[in-house]
Amino acid sequence: MTKFRLHPKTRPGAVALTVIDLPRMVDFYQRLLGLRLHARSEDVAVLGAGGPDLLYLYENPNARRYRGVCGLYHFAVLLPDRRELARAIARLLQARYPNAPTDHIMTKTTYLDDPEGNGIELYCESPEDGEFVVDGQRFYARRADGSWSDGREPLDLHALFRHLRPGDDLAAPMPPPTRIGHVHLHVGDLEEAMRFYCDVLGFDDKGLMRLFRMAMVSVDGYHHHIGLNTWQGEGAPPAPPDAAGLRWFSLALPDDAALESVLENVRHHGLTPEPHAFGWQVRDPFNHRIVLTVDPALAAAALQEESQRRTN
Repeated sequence: MTKFRLHPKTRPGAVALTVIDLPRMVDFYQRLLGLRLHARSEDVAVLGAGGPDLLYLYENPNARRYRGVCGLYHFAVLLPDRRELARAIARLLQARYPNAPTDHIMTKTTYLDDPEGNGIELYCESPEDGEFVVDGQRFYARRADGSWSDGREPLDLHALFRHLRPGDDLAAPMPPPTRIGHVHLHVGDLEEAMRFYCDVLGFDDKGLMRLFRMAMVSVDGYHHHIGLNTWQGEGAPPAPPDAAGLRWFSLALPDDAALESVLENVRHHGLTPEPHAFGWQVRDPFNHRIVLTVDPALAAAALQEESQRRTN
């Protein structure tokens, strides 16, 4: 029997957070991270980079931060190139905002927390420098010259900042091609998480790192669209209902047929999708809410790629 797989054009969509202080968080995401305010009401703000909505902030002044529970480790904002990553990091350094520039070889990145402790990764792809390698126990990176790295080296900022141009405005917002590249979650059990994300949702298994207590899944050969870890402890419980932090994240599918295929597979595994304002919602075993939605732009991009292949 053929195993169900997500449509290869499926991509992470938006991330939604429950926040305690909405004005403070909007200021951070606009001024320091470089996102644009797409929409705002009294207790909800929607941000992005001028293209699709990327971040929803829902205010709950009574929400609390919890330790030792499942939830968001970080959401990763994918920038189009090294120049834009250089601009983002330079803006953070100019503001003296703590962040950790890191060279994963296949990607260049920096890590930081927002003012309420939500983890963020800003990164760009750099596959010309090497690739990720997972051996079942650990994560490594192999450079293009064949040499090995632990994949967690300090990023060479002098080399990165050479991509900046005279007159670059560090205060300018992120460019419209910016999108959510992946989401990384704290879970209570890696094997259970992998069964859900691979068997129920249809992601491909990109590797289990037992000694690192982490696993990755993706579609279409990408290094990872979802990261999973047990760094909050094996058997960590779901976050309580009043928790600040991850509210939901979305997976964008290219058309209604692709969406219905996922929903059918979810039902086949005994789960009931719930209606959501943006589509349908399912919950993983750790009560993370995943919103399944349709993004027609993905279908248009797929058609354009197919047309280019035929032309070439």
